[in-house]
Amino acid sequence: MASKARFGLTLSNRGVILGLTKPEEILQMAEAAEDSGVFDHVWVGDSIMAKPRMECISLMCAIAARTSRVGIGVACMATLPSRDPIVLAYQWASMDLLSNGRTILGACMGGSIGDQDHRTEYRNMGIKALERSRRMEENIAILRQLWTGERVNFQGEFHTLEEAFVSPMPAQSPPPVWVISNPRLSTGKPHIIERSLRRVAQLGDGWMTTGTGPVNDFVEMRRRIFEYAPEYDRSFEDRPCSVYYNININEDAEAAFDESKRYLDQYYSMSYRPEVVKNWVALGSPKECISQIGAYVDAGATDILLRIPSWDQAGQFRRCVEEVLPHFR
Repeated sequence: MASKARFGLTLSNRGVILGLTKPEEILQMAEAAEDSGVFDHVWVGDSIMAKPRMECISLMCAIAARTSRVGIGVACMATLPSRDPIVLAYQWASMDLLSNGRTILGACMGGSIGDQDHRTEYRNMGIKALERSRRMEENIAILRQLWTGERVNFQGEFHTLEEAFVSPMPAQSPPPVWVISNPRLSTGKPHIIERSLRRVAQLGDGWMTTGTGPVNDFVEMRRRIFEYAPEYDRSFEDRPCSVYYNININEDAEAAFDESKRYLDQYYSMSYRPEVVKNWVALGSPKECISQIGAYVDAGATDILLRIPSWDQAGQFRRCVEEVLPHFR
């Protein structure tokens, strides 16, 4: 088994809405992750109306003020297609300065147009749902140009910039953008799967995916991204390949599954199929969790973002830090 990987702790800013946590507890968890020595970054989520939660940039700035070492990321920034790219570039540059260059932007297009709350969000934010991927790609391009410090002239499908600039510049040159891609290899349309993975290969400083499918799906998606990258005069060999994952440690694996499913169902306002929960959560004893996480490390995952789908956040955090993650250091 491969022995090392970087680990992130996903913080529950949606949990504030659901009564699962409080703002101060989120900040305390970020501090605990930094103090633990086994977490390399902390992450928050993003949504406005579709899955309401504390606003991500505001929260990340608070985390930056309470920490000094860990990276601070948003996974995923579902509102990226609907945000004004100049304002976002300005906000992000300032946040990167405040954190001394610790930010990571997880770029994604947002949730399914089949969900009523997602449609409501897109409509009120003034975008068409079918434009999301193109808007995301255009916004990434604009962000990167504005972060150079040069005045930008840009003519795109959705935005026109004339001598635009932001100042001050971010501490990183530029802040990394990890592109999210979660195609379903077994059920997705081949051309959509290819486009999604090519987007990562072409635009990503890293890749993030949600580990809801078999580990073999991760292996195949990673292989394709590596294969596509040279077509854009790029290589993905030294870039992060990350998995958004969960962990629930309990010697009674069935109890760990039951709690995880109840938590995730409540968090996302849906009922997950049992096989999705079993794929997406490291379940069981520390040894079993190490084995399940290790399968992704062996498959090439460089970074694994862990959320704790449990009402015992403190106890699960302690066991994760003391009994599971030291194995991978």
